Amino acid sequence: MVETATEVAIRPVQELDIEDIAAIDEKLGGRYRPDVWDKRVFYYLRRDPEGSFVATANGRVVGFMLGEVRSGEFGFEEPTGWVEVLGVDPGVQGGGVGRRLATAMLDHFRAQGAHRVRTLVDERMPEIEKFFRSLGFEAAPVKALALELAAGDAATTTTTPSAVGC
Repeated sequence: MVETATEVAIRPVQELDIEDIAAIDEKLGGRYRPDVWDKRVFYYLRRDPEGSFVATANGRVVGFMLGEVRSGEFGFEEPTGWVEVLGVDPGVQGGGVGRRLATAMLDHFRAQGAHRVRTLVDERMPEIEKFFRSLGFEAAPVKALALELAAGDAATTTTTPSAVGC
């Protein structure tokens, strides 16, 4: 049964939410990773204790959104809100939980002086992109690049038109 957003309360994340966040992550990704969430949640609690949120329903955490306002990231000098991760329990997806979390986070970002919000979306997760687009997010002129590092590999230097001057 999908719970509606009116049955959900939003509040800042707390240390005691880590186990529930890890359980939601396990439902979504199939792996139980409490150490990962311990580090992530503590990072955000240290940076801005009021800036990341959980959704609760019937006394349990049913969703979470972690993020912060940063300046100077990727050449963007203005204060920019960054949404790192969103997780909603599959049992309540579609009931407005993600939208309520996003509203709380966007309001917090505004209060912190951010005029723009950014996030990265995995192309293999079109439902997440659809969600963020429903909030008004658009493609940005920034491209994510990745490099897999194998043990013992050294960076190689090439002189190609794209590398000249670097």
